[in-house]
Amino acid sequence: MSEKNREGKRTARERLAEERAKQKTADRRRRMLIVGASVVCVLGLAAVIGVVAANAGKDKGKDSAGPVVAPSGAEGQDSLAIPVGKEGAKSTLVVWEDFRCPACKAFETAYRPVVHELTESGQLKVEYHLATIIDGNMGGTGSRNAANAAACAQDAGKFPGYHDVLYEMQPEETDDAFAENSKLLDLAKKTDGLDTPAFRACVEKGTHNSWVEKSAAAFRKGGFSGTPTVLLNGKNIYQDRTMTPAKLKQQVQEAAKG
Repeated sequence: MSEKNREGKRTARERLAEERAKQKTADRRRRMLIVGASVVCVLGLAAVIGVVAANAGKDKGKDSAGPVVAPSGAEGQDSLAIPVGKEGAKSTLVVWEDFRCPACKAFETAYRPVVHELTESGQLKVEYHLATIIDGNMGGTGSRNAANAAACAQDAGKFPGYHDVLYEMQPEETDDAFAENSKLLDLAKKTDGLDTPAFRACVEKGTHNSWVEKSAAAFRKGGFSGTPTVLLNGKNIYQDRTMTPAKLKQQVQEAAKG
């Protein structure tokens, strides 16, 4: 019997079983990404730090030169945090992310609905810090350029929506697509009201490039093991191997009750 005929003999039940097995494998891989972060998003070895330092000098130029311009509303030490949520929330989630990092996308995909729910209800404030690990590990400027564009979106009051779009449309980590401003500008059309002359000028001029580089330096000096680094009220959520979106929600809600 030919391979084609054998394929035709397969039952619907067998195909369904195979699809379920594939889904379980995909879910398991996603959980591993969320808990451990991918290898390429880790910044723990001196060799990697050396690569980052070497590339930092290469990446500097007319695109990154200039004064440090923090985005509108940035908070914290050196104004390196982009806040989302109510100022008086009893819980704070500090997130260090890289828009090229696949583990960061895995975190966003899994936790985003809960984070949105909690910020919109006033129970949680999120402080986003932007890193550029993949630029250092893989080469390129996509992490930096995407972070600059996100900061430009913050200037326009559109950071949350554009932040989510960047992760939804994240290219393969070996593809430095975010290095192209045209790509970042095109994605702005997916966020209502963001595609404006002011936003375009901010992206094209690299207005916040030096601020992004300062944020990346703060990440390296912070002694973090990789991205995403996520701290709930000062505690790294990955220290709890049983952490889930539901558990994070429960902890935030309990804190809100006092």
